[in-house]
Amino acid sequence: MADKKPGIDQALIRDLANILKDTDLTEIEVEQDDLRIRVSRNGTPVAMSMPPMPTYHMPPVAAAAPAAPAAPAAAEGGGHNAKNAVTAPMVGTAYLSPAPGARPFIEVGATVKEGQTILIIEAMKTMNQIPAPRAGKVTEILVQDAAPVEYGEPLIVIE
Repeated sequence: MADKKPGIDQALIRDLANILKDTDLTEIEVEQDDLRIRVSRNGTPVAMSMPPMPTYHMPPVAAAAPAAPAAPAAAEGGGHNAKNAVTAPMVGTAYLSPAPGARPFIEVGATVKEGQTILIIEAMKTMNQIPAPRAGKVTEILVQDAAPVEYGEPLIVIE
């Protein structure tokens, strides 16, 4: 077989390529005896934009089970957390400061005003400022910085 490689007619390949160019065909294949030559002008597209789509559809599927994370959170802190807890209004990633390395929006023991930003939830590459629903004192922060959160999950307790 190694002897046949030098015998490939490069002029034939060039002629086939010119035929593709002149006729606007995308590929041509010629078979003669035990030699088969296929020339293609454009590669067939293999990657499509479909594979990323399931990742965008996965968060709503995960959001269908908000009751499961809410049960352990309520059990950890008792009924007092559930009564005064600020819950996540959406699924996303919670950030306690406006930028990495920056001072947090709030700390345990801090007094907040109604409407004051207490954290950010990133959802679909959008940073959503979460305001305090009422004035009061922050007694607990139930979420870690850069942690994923579910809809309805308790985040912060304001008394």
